[in-house]
Amino acid sequence: MHVLVDDDLGRLVLRRVWPWQRMLACSRAGRLDRELAAGTSPEASAVLAARAARLTSTEFRRDLAASLRRMLVAAGQPARAVAAQRPGLGGARPLRVPVRTPRISQTAPRLAELASRLLEPGPVPVRGVAMVTLLLTDGTGPLYREASRADLGAIADRAALALIW
Repeated sequence: MHVLVDDDLGRLVLRRVWPWQRMLACSRAGRLDRELAAGTSPEASAVLAARAARLTSTEFRRDLAASLRRMLVAAGQPARAVAAQRPGLGGARPLRVPVRTPRISQTAPRLAELASRLLEPGPVPVRGVAMVTLLLTDGTGPLYREASRADLGAIADRAALALIW
């Protein structure tokens, strides 16, 4: 795999991503996702670029969209209605962790919009994908904890905006 990274002169150069860099990108995924969601350029390092390539891959985006769909179904949204919004999401497996269904129900249209944007063909901004990834993986966030003061609707809106070029 090759990625574009900034060189010392501020130019983009094509660099090979070595296996150890891919392993590092995987083991530091949470930290790298937070950096990318905050707006750090994926070209800042080969490890960040490798993580960005993984996040923006079609397979990863499809998995994120399916996770959002499972959340919506678990919150009581009709499975047919969720699938009709974007037919390529596939079947919904049951969730393994409890979620805050009232919050998810209140923001269902916004979360469904996120899933749709993740499934759009072509490239998407890595910042938005990283934001959705953090939303889904943050066990202390508004999807999973009642005590979370974060506004799920505002987070979903920011992520949706970040998914637009």
